[in-house]
Amino acid sequence: MIMKPLKAKVSITLDENIVEKIKELAENDERSFSQYINMVLKDHINREDVPDRS
Repeated sequence: MIMKPLKAKVSITLDENIVEKIKELAENDERSFSQYINMVLKDHINREDVPDRS
């Protein structure tokens, strides 16, 4: 049996211009608003979690 990842509902306040831009980008990527935000946040977290190699 394949289990979907757990999801949590959250409420955040965003600037209107950010909301409009995310809606536009999500539509261009054929994703929902939530899917697009989730993708962007995952990408950001993955980049931040890369160990410093200096």
